[in-house]
Amino acid sequence: MTAFSDLHLCPELQFTLQSLGYDKPTPIQEKAIPLILEGKDLLAEAQTGTGKTAGFALPMIERLSKTPADPDYHHIRGLVLTPTRELAVQVGDHTLAYGKHLGMRVISLYGGARFDNQIRKMKRGADILVATPGRLLEMVSQKKISLAQVEILVLDEADRMLDLGFIHDIKKIMSFIPAQRQTLLFSATFNPPIESLADTLLKSPVKVSTSTRNTTAKLVQQKAYKVDNSDKSDILSFLIDGCQWSQTLVFTRTKRRADMVCDYLNAEGISAVAMHGDKLQRERNAALSAFVNGEVRVMVATDVAARGLDIESLPQVINYDLPNLPEAYVHRIGRTGRAGKEGTAISLVAPDEKNYLADICQLISKQIPLQAVPTIENGKLIDAKKSAHNPPPKRRKNKSGKASHLKTNRTKAATSKKVPNESVTQEGNDKNTSPRRHAGRRSLFDQ
Repeated sequence: MTAFSDLHLCPELQFTLQSLGYDKPTPIQEKAIPLILEGKDLLAEAQTGTGKTAGFALPMIERLSKTPADPDYHHIRGLVLTPTRELAVQVGDHTLAYGKHLGMRVISLYGGARFDNQIRKMKRGADILVATPGRLLEMVSQKKISLAQVEILVLDEADRMLDLGFIHDIKKIMSFIPAQRQTLLFSATFNPPIESLADTLLKSPVKVSTSTRNTTAKLVQQKAYKVDNSDKSDILSFLIDGCQWSQTLVFTRTKRRADMVCDYLNAEGISAVAMHGDKLQRERNAALSAFVNGEVRVMVATDVAARGLDIESLPQVINYDLPNLPEAYVHRIGRTGRAGKEGTAISLVAPDEKNYLADICQLISKQIPLQAVPTIENGKLIDAKKSAHNPPPKRRKNKSGKASHLKTNRTKAATSKKVPNESVTQEGNDKNTSPRRHAGRRSLFDQ
């Protein structure tokens, strides 16, 4: 097995990796790092949670460290573009940690934070800038920063970065960057149209992959349960309460449903927070912090949280709504089963979502059989076909101790927050978006 010492990284990086507890490179790191050190353009595909950030950050730091920065002002020589604020923060923090002993200055810029504060952060410049496209274009157009000395460009989660709805933003950013540069595209999912676009941005790229295209992590157990839309909230509560889950990430398709599911769970006595693009950045940070620190049991989120959340040992992800873009499913369930840990992904599939499930199965080349809602025995899920008991009862006791029907007789507080059976689309197309955020698909980048 290859060790980091075999990848020709400098002693400072070797020491940093050792101090961070990095033993040996992951497959994507093993393949990508030597090619990047050689200066080649790269199109890299690997599953989520396999170390893609280190795969591009380590060789980028190594290459940039060969030319010392001006001590008074650090010109931007490495640029990493990410689709979400959370991913920008995560990538920035990891890259800063990797470059610590080389004095590498790393800064993250993203929407939702005060513009003037971020300008002050850039007063001395940055060797590596991690940014969302919207905030970066705003900075560049106002001549607050320059990209004229960028040597290495990275597009992280490239499938979203090169989505047809955003390719114009990417090309506009490219116009500010020297043509002579190294370009790296990393993602967990690619398809032929996106590869064609990537080919127009890269020069003689080398393509590397560590798994079958668009596959999901083997350590993630995937289940799909047949439910009625009107029963989803109660079944979600039944699963979380019955299994006594202490940390569960729940995905909805729209911001409005995320808020409603969160309110429902809180009314049922299950502590929950919501995270989506209509939340202020400080609210999103607070929600994530509360979830990671175990202050709340559930975080209900839109696909804004499907990328960039690296939560250690997250045990389960629940798709309250299936995404209408099958690639989003891969990223959602990639929040669990990370770094060699096992995880569970459960999807609540209503009749009008069966086509979405079929598309997902086709994408990942794996069948996820639809099952009846399981029973729970000793805090563990027991598939209906394996259990001698009947499926979950249609009647249970609410928090007041009175029997209530799953469909209709919820507690008064829960009823007022009932999640409607509505036709829903991705977060960027939510018709109930507040006016201040409803600025088309581009707003997803900076949310």
